[in-house]
Amino acid sequence: MGKTLFQKVWESHSVATLSNGQTQLLIDTHLIHEVTSPQAFGMLRDLGLKVAYPQRTFATVDHIVPTDQREEPFSDSLADAMIKELNRNAKEFGVTYFDLRSGKQGIVHVVGPEQGITQPGTTIACGDSHTATHGAFGAIAFGIGTTQVRDILATQTMALSPMKVRRINVDGELRPGVYSKDVILHIIRLLGAGGGKGYAYEYGGSIFDGFTMEERMTVCNMSIEGGARAGYVNPDEKTFEYLKGRPYSPKGEEWDKAVAAWRAVASDADAVYDDVVNIRAEDVPPTVTWGVSPDQAIAVNEQVPTVESGTNPEQRISIQEALEYMKLEGGAPIKGTKIDVAFVGSCTNGRLSDFREVARFLKGKKVAGHVKAIAVPGSQIVDVLARQEGIDQVFTEAGFEWRGAGCSMCLAMNPDKLVGDQLCASSSNRNFKGRQGSPTGRTILMSPLMVAAAAVTGEVADAREVFSLSA
Repeated sequence: MGKTLFQKVWESHSVATLSNGQTQLLIDTHLIHEVTSPQAFGMLRDLGLKVAYPQRTFATVDHIVPTDQREEPFSDSLADAMIKELNRNAKEFGVTYFDLRSGKQGIVHVVGPEQGITQPGTTIACGDSHTATHGAFGAIAFGIGTTQVRDILATQTMALSPMKVRRINVDGELRPGVYSKDVILHIIRLLGAGGGKGYAYEYGGSIFDGFTMEERMTVCNMSIEGGARAGYVNPDEKTFEYLKGRPYSPKGEEWDKAVAAWRAVASDADAVYDDVVNIRAEDVPPTVTWGVSPDQAIAVNEQVPTVESGTNPEQRISIQEALEYMKLEGGAPIKGTKIDVAFVGSCTNGRLSDFREVARFLKGKKVAGHVKAIAVPGSQIVDVLARQEGIDQVFTEAGFEWRGAGCSMCLAMNPDKLVGDQLCASSSNRNFKGRQGSPTGRTILMSPLMVAAAAVTGEVADAREVFSLSA
């Protein structure tokens, strides 16, 4: 009987089975940032411990770093203190640190792949829930808490419960104006925000075979929004081509050996899965959220659900709560809903290909007068490459603010925040209450091109209509 990639990686990294049934798992690569690491390093000091394998830990700043005022000291005293603390910890414990002066700083889940640190067949952990992004390379990647950050720093291992594997096949051909972001929002809508509990998701089918690495990263990134502990795509020639020549990728003879090992770690043709879900690509529409959970999503040309459409009392209460918070009317079209802010960026959609695709259609257009629009590259390298192509000029000429690299408006840990009950069309990953900084701020998740369409029209719009795409 064949094995899945998940089974192969889990078994090869299992150090021991603990008395509670969990596995003590070796973690190949540990990624850290300024928010969840200070307490972990503090615990090491209290225990008199060193970082066991500092060469396996890589640090950057992303969550709390400002995207406009980039010179230190920062006006936000907390941000300034946290970044200084990360700098101190990296120096003291010998950890590689991509700081603001390095030219390599950025969102941790953008930096890892572009540096070639993320590699197939490895285990990766980070004190950030969207670590599943790295699964696009055939890695098994987990988001962890601060206590587990401490454990990995001290032992290079962590305790995890075994999980099942669900294969999600998407086959066929996506229609014009439908992107990888729509695919994952559609999957989450179908399976639910808790549908992946206890599972790792393996994504496959002709759509994933055809996806670029950056498109695969977008889908794997939001596995956690579907309740899965991890999400991954089997490595293939696109994976190897992406990694070849990157700073931390194997070189020379080691490269050939690595590729051979990476091929072998892919799921076997006769692998057995705990569950299989099949989706037709043609059934995936441009998708937007309407509520306060990522699974509260609909096609852009659908109506917002009514309370009565709930199939049970719990669901009806959930719909009512979401409608009230989002200030939407059940049964009304989502298209035409006025927006106040437009955000392109985040670890979900802040890569070069995201900005390049939007720039194709945004050129010559103007952001609506009442909309504040910001574009935030996922890393300093993305910023440089975008500037070389003139992408930043396309955005700024249209009325977007082009910012420095960071998490920005994805979450409320930096100055980029909503005010009052502003509604934001966002290419990020979470639409929770207060996620973007204001306790009454509202978020509608969508693809980067749909964000651009909303920015231009000043309301939720179908990008296919705004940019004359054939449906």
